[in-house]
Amino acid sequence: MIDLQNITRMFTVGDERVYGLKEVDLTIGNGEYIAVMGPSGSGKSTLLNIIGLLDKPDSGIYQLEGEVTTGLADSKQAELRCHKIGFIFQFFHLVPRMTAMENIELPLMLAGVEPKVRKQKVQKAIETFGLAGRARHRPDQLSGGQRQRVAIARATIMEPHILLADEPTGNLDRASGNEVIEILEELNSRNITLIMVTHDPELGNRAKRQIHMIDGIIGSDHTSSPATAYAAR
Repeated sequence: MIDLQNITRMFTVGDERVYGLKEVDLTIGNGEYIAVMGPSGSGKSTLLNIIGLLDKPDSGIYQLEGEVTTGLADSKQAELRCHKIGFIFQFFHLVPRMTAMENIELPLMLAGVEPKVRKQKVQKAIETFGLAGRARHRPDQLSGGQRQRVAIARATIMEPHILLADEPTGNLDRASGNEVIEILEELNSRNITLIMVTHDPELGNRAKRQIHMIDGIIGSDHTSSPATAYAAR
């Protein structure tokens, strides 16, 4: 599904050029559950942004479901993002003036889905994620856990094949964080590929595969046994 070959991304910091990613090779199959870990500045978020087509590498080849994405026009990359990739962020990135229902509906509107179908899909998502009593509330009227559930509903409303989560529990209390992780793991059990950046070793150990980044390279890539992954939950 995801195939990165010799991916390099550089940034200018002051007068210096530094590596965000350095000649990274990575293959991720359908339905995998991966935690990307490492210290700040190790390349975790840069890797996630490249996979999510939010950023472009300076060199290398990225194939998504057999299609070479490097070199595609911005409009084509945006189309792939819309239909194949969902994003979940630490700080939710909900539109403040929109209700929970309207935030969830937004990707459907941008994709040109007709109103009747939008309404049906949004109503199903609201019920699925336990938001029926909060559907008409704005983000500032919701708890952190509720905001993240709205964000997950929005991320999955287009039925993506891949979910990218950048510190999805980093802004939540433990109980809300556990609830969010269980939702993400349930989605992964339906064969949605889940790639999660986290600083939390306990959270990372729940994933079936752990990738450790350091200085823009993959320091280690470890697959847990089913028993180990289950014990971490």
